[in-house]
Amino acid sequence: MSGVVLALVMFAALFGLIALAVPVGVAMLVTGGVGYALIAGAGPLLDHLATAPWYTAASYSLSVIPLFLLMGQFATAGDLSRRLFAAANACLGHRRGGVAMAAVGACGGFGAICGSSVATAATMAQVSLPELARYRYDGGLACGALAAGGTLGILIPPSVVLVVFALLTEQSIGDLFAAAVVPGLLAMAGYMAAIAVVVRLRPAAGPAAPPAPVAARLRAVAEALPVLVIFAVVVGGIYGGVFTPTEGAAVGAAATGLAAVVVGGMRLAGFVDCLLGTAKLTSMIALILIGADLFNAFLALSRLPMEAAALVAESGLPPYAVLWLILLGYVVLGCLMDSLSMILLTVPVVWPVVSGLDFGLAPAELAAWFGVLVLVVVEVGLITPPIGLNIFVIQSFAPETSLPRAFRGVLPFLAADAVRIVLLVAFPGIALAVLRLGTG
Repeated sequence: MSGVVLALVMFAALFGLIALAVPVGVAMLVTGGVGYALIAGAGPLLDHLATAPWYTAASYSLSVIPLFLLMGQFATAGDLSRRLFAAANACLGHRRGGVAMAAVGACGGFGAICGSSVATAATMAQVSLPELARYRYDGGLACGALAAGGTLGILIPPSVVLVVFALLTEQSIGDLFAAAVVPGLLAMAGYMAAIAVVVRLRPAAGPAAPPAPVAARLRAVAEALPVLVIFAVVVGGIYGGVFTPTEGAAVGAAATGLAAVVVGGMRLAGFVDCLLGTAKLTSMIALILIGADLFNAFLALSRLPMEAAALVAESGLPPYAVLWLILLGYVVLGCLMDSLSMILLTVPVVWPVVSGLDFGLAPAELAAWFGVLVLVVVEVGLITPPIGLNIFVIQSFAPETSLPRAFRGVLPFLAADAVRIVLLVAFPGIALAVLRLGTG
C-alpha cells in the first residue's frame, strides 16, 4: 500500500472514530500513530513520542493560547457580557429588530475578548434571550441571530484559531489579526442587515423596544467601554509592534481580570474558577495539538500534502476553482468537527496546495487572506443544518423554540454569509485593507 493510499485510509478511520464519539485528540493520536508505525516502524514512532509531545505542549509560541482563554474566562466571570449587551441594546433596541441586532453587536464585542464561538454563543444566549423573549421576538429569529452572532467569537481577533493557523503556516499572528478585523465587522453588518430584512418582511418577528433616555445610553456605553479599550490595546499593540502576541495576550488577560474585579465584582472564588476553567480548556487543546502533531508527522511521511499539491498543479484547474473546492470542503467539515481540530487536521494538507497557486498576492498577503477565508467558511459550518453546533447550543437555552424552527431562523444569516464569502473571494483587498494600511 502506497503512503498516499494509507493516508486516505487513515483519514477515513479518523472520521469513523470521531463519529463514534472518540475525542478528536485521541482519534488523531491513534490513527496517526498507526499510520506512522506502518510507514516508519514502531521504533521511530516511539522515538517521536518520546520528545514531540513535550515540545508541542511546552512551546513558547503556544503560550499565547491559555492567556487568551483566560481573557475569555475573566470576561465571563466579570459580567462584561451583560454590560456589552446593555450598551448595544440601549443604542439599537428602539429600532424594529433592534434587540436582536444588539445581541449580534454584543456577540462581536464579547468575541473580541473571548476567542471561542461556542462560548460566545452560550454566554450571550444567557444574557440576551430573556430580553428577546420579553419583547416577544420570534423564537426562530432570536435563535438564528444568536447562533450566527456566536460565530464572531473565532473571527474577531484575538482568536485562538487564528493563532494556530498562523503558527501552522509560519505567518505573523499580528498580520492574521489585522486581516480579520474588516471581515469581522462586515459579518456583524451582514447579520444586522439580515435581521432588518426579516423584520421588514415580518414586522411581528422583531418588535421595537421603548427608546432609552440619552443619559441611560451614555451610562450603558460607558460601562462597556473597558472591553473596547482592551480590544484596541491588545490588537493594536500586537499589530503596531508594541509587544509580541504573547505579551499582548498577557496584557489583555491582566486588563480583563482587572476589569472583572473593578467593574464586575469578581472575587477570589471567581478568580480560582477562571484559572480552573482555563486549565481544563488548555488541557483539551493540548491533547488536540499533540494528536495533530503526530497525525501531521504521519502525513508528511506519507507525502500526501506534496502529492496533492502536485496533482492540483498538473490538473490545469484555475486557482479560483481550486479555492472554491477547498472552501466547500471546509463548509462540510465545519458541520462535523470543531474549528480548532479542523484547522490542525487540514491546513498541513491544503496550505501547500494554496501557496502553490497564483492569486497575484504576496506570500504574507495570501496567507492572511486564505486564513480569514477558512475561518469564515468554518463559521458557516457552525450554523449550517442539520448539524450546526451553535444552533444546538442556543436552542438548549430556548427549549420553547423547536429545533426545526431554530434551523429555519438561521437561514437569512446563511444568506448573509454567502454574500460575504463571495465578496471576500472576489475582492481580497477587503480582508487585506488593514494589513496594507499598516505596511503602505
